Amino acid sequence: MSPPEEPIIACEDVHKWYGQFHALRGISLSVQRGEVVVIFGPSGSGKSTFIRTLNRLEEHQRGRIVVDGIELTNDIRNIEAVRREIGMVFQSFNLFPHLTVLQNIVLAPVWVRRWKRQQAAQSAMQLLERVGIPEQAHKFPGQLSGGQQQRVAIARALAMQPKVMLFDEPTSALDPEMIKEVLDVMIELAKSGMTILAVTHEMTFARSVANRMLFFDGGVIVEQGTPDQIFNHPQHDRTKLFLSQILKH
Repeated sequence: MSPPEEPIIACEDVHKWYGQFHALRGISLSVQRGEVVVIFGPSGSGKSTFIRTLNRLEEHQRGRIVVDGIELTNDIRNIEAVRREIGMVFQSFNLFPHLTVLQNIVLAPVWVRRWKRQQAAQSAMQLLERVGIPEQAHKFPGQLSGGQQQRVAIARALAMQPKVMLFDEPTSALDPEMIKEVLDVMIELAKSGMTILAVTHEMTFARSVANRMLFFDGGVIVEQGTPDQIFNHPQHDRTKLFLSQILKH
């Protein structure tokens, strides 16, 4: 028997406080390479806080977080090493408005990975092809729709060739007709074998590609399971109530 593969993300008893407010209360979780994990739950349940601790956008005060063998501590070298391996896409697109789409995407590979500009531009065009908007390469973000801007943000995150992609409610700021175009890109990524943790209420995405769903409430993981278990046989009343509310829509 070969030994089980080390998880790409391992969290043990992770706690986070904002002053007196205990936002994360002992989160323990391991994620294997290629796994797609959907995190859902009510506002203020700690979902976004948790996902932001994985690349140290938020600092945890207790417990351990290890990403691809590197523990996240106050050591800036560890933080930078982890951030190079993790791509993140937020609610807001955070694109540089004064740079073209192409320039937005090549920036990090040139400065951080030290790629030659031509190599970075070639890779960026392939990524724009992958997210379905190669014809937008020379436009500025302000000339694009919200859905297109979010697809550029995904391409920009992928340009660093991350091992893990984090999505923090990537469709919540979009008009309904633009949500599908972003979800389609996320589904394609998931099917390609990318390790993904996504905070989202888009249950089509969860049903299509999630290996596991985690229901957060009050800073803890109340319940976790496969999409089939969560949708068809939820164990906790809190999960049942939340699902009944979001599945009405």
